[in-house]
Order: sequence, then C-alpha cells, then structure tokens
Amino acid sequence: MFLFVFFDIIFKIEVGVKMTKIKHELPRYLQVAVDFAAKIVDKHYKVGDRVYARSALASQYGVSSETSRRAMCVLEDVNIIHSTPGSGSTIVSYENAVSFINQYSSIRTLEDIRKNILENIEESINKQLELKKQVEELIDKSSKFKDITPFVPYEIKIPSDSPIINKTLVELNFWHNTSATVIAINHKDKLILSPGPYANLKENDIIYFIGNEESYNRVFKFIFK
Repeated sequence: MFLFVFFDIIFKIEVGVKMTKIKHELPRYLQVAVDFAAKIVDKHYKVGDRVYARSALASQYGVSSETSRRAMCVLEDVNIIHSTPGSGSTIVSYENAVSFINQYSSIRTLEDIRKNILENIEESINKQLELKKQVEELIDKSSKFKDITPFVPYEIKIPSDSPIINKTLVELNFWHNTSATVIAINHKDKLILSPGPYANLKENDIIYFIGNEESYNRVFKFIFK
C-alpha cells in the first residue's frame, strides 16, 4: 500500500499537481468502539454489564444513533459484546477487549510510522522543488547577465620567450588571430588604456583583453606558441 502512495506522490509532483497533506482520522463509529473497549480494559465497565446503543453510547459520545449502532456492531464482530434484539447488548469478554485495543495500538503505530514517512517524503520533495527553483533562478539570472555583458575580461602575462615580444598589435594581426580585443596593457606597472593597434608588446607586459569564451585559449596559444 505504501508503495502505491509513494508512486502516486511522485507522479503528482512530475505532472505539476500541488500536493496536499494527507489526513489520517478514524471514522467516528470506530473511535467510539475503541474508546468503549478501552473503558472495559480500564474496568470502567465489566463483563455482564448491559449497554444500550441509542440511550447510552449515543448520549455519552454525542453521536447519532446510527453511529452508536455501527460502533456496537464492531464490538460484536470482535466478540466483546453480544447483542439481543430489543434487549440491548451485554459485555461478554474482557480478554477480547484487551486484544482489540492491542491490535488497534499496533495499527496506530504502523499508521503513525506511515504518516511520518509520508511527511518526510513530502518535506524532501518540497526541498528538492525549492532547490530546483533556485537553480532555475540562477540559470535565468546568469543568462540575462550574459546577454547584458557578452564579453568577459581576461588578463595574461607575456613570458620572456614569447614570439610576440617587440611586435605591435597590428603586426601580429592580434584580433584576426585571437578574436580578442586588447583594452589595456600594464607595462612596468604603468597601465596603458586603449593602447591602439601600434602598441608595442614587451616582455612581462600584462595585456587585458575581452572576447568570447574561446578567446582566452586562442590568446594563450598565440602568446605561447
């Protein structure tokens, strides 16, 4: 039974149906039957006592005569009472009342475990849904940022053995070979902004450039080839 409930929950989540908490409550007539049996176990009632469904149980529990009648039927089914038409019912077994309460307790224990499992599953699913929502929000914001700022700034230092030393950007066809645009050069701690095509590249210069995701690899290969 639990597996069917579990898969039903997963199915509802997959199709986007909002999941609501499952309420577990005994029917009123069964509540009356359990409580009456518990009173026998507590010796509030004893074997041989007579009980009238309409006058006693209905008024005591504040239920309809039909509800009290159904409660008595449950008690008779488990041989706690014996009913005689027109004469009410007689309590016939203390032991059966004990057995009935023990069985009920076991069922409630299993039901509580099942309810706890379902609540934990629901909590876990809700956390996963919240995480999914946050990831989607992050992706959305990242995409928007990428649209606003399509170029990412990079920097790289020119090593002493690079073949581009003492050459200008125009001589190197820098943009043509790398698809990157040099926006600044740091030469001996002096920052040169918008250096222009005739800027001469020196050893240990740091060049700052912008481009797409492949630009850095192209510049790296171009400088270290």
